[in-house]
Amino acid sequence: MRRLREIQAAYATELAEGEYPPQGEWTYKDYLRLPDDGWKYEVMKGRLYMTPAPAPHHQRVILRLSTQLVTFVDERKLGEVFIAPLDVILPNGLGTPVQPHIFFVAAKDADIVGEKYVQGVPALIVEVLSPSNWLDDRRTKLEIYAEAGVAEYWIIDPRNRTIEVFVLNENRYDLHGRFGDGETASSCLLADFEVAVDEIIPA
Repeated sequence: MRRLREIQAAYATELAEGEYPPQGEWTYKDYLRLPDDGWKYEVMKGRLYMTPAPAPHHQRVILRLSTQLVTFVDERKLGEVFIAPLDVILPNGLGTPVQPHIFFVAAKDADIVGEKYVQGVPALIVEVLSPSNWLDDRRTKLEIYAEAGVAEYWIIDPRNRTIEVFVLNENRYDLHGRFGDGETASSCLLADFEVAVDEIIPA
C-alpha cells in the first residue's frame, strides 16, 4: 500500500511538472490529455487522483449490484443506471471528472446525460473500496458527493463484507445503515430496493 501511494505521488508530480498544471488547477481539458496507460484518472476540486485497474473480485461486486439495480430501475421506469468508466462532471469544479463505479440518474434528470459524458448530479452513487484508494472514497468523495448534492451514496467494502448507505441531510451525509453478512441493505431513495449483502459480495 505504501509503495503504491509513493508511485501515485511521484507520477502525479511528474505529470504536473511536465505539460500539465499543478495540483489544484486541473480542468477537464487537462484530464482529456492524459495518456491511456491503464490507470484510472479522476479530478476532484482541481486535484488529480489516480488508481490502478481493479481486481476481478472488485468487478464481481460491481457486476452483481449493477445487475440488480438495472432490473429494479428498468422495471419501474425510474431512470437509468451506468457503470464506470464514464465521466461525470459535477458542478462548481467538484469533479472534472469523477468516474463512480455505479450511478443512477433519475428520469427527471435525463437531460444531464450527454453523448460523451454526464454533466450534472446523479441521484445515487456507489463506490466499491479497493486497497489502493479506500481513503479517497471514504473521505474525499464522501465530502464532494455531499457538496454536489448526490442524494444517496453507497460504500461497499469487499474486504470487510459490508455495505454502507448514506443519505444526504442538509449538505452532509447521515448513515442510513451499515449492513453485513446475513443482512439486507436497503435504499431510502429507491423505495423497496433491497439487496442481500451475501449475494452482492461473493465469498
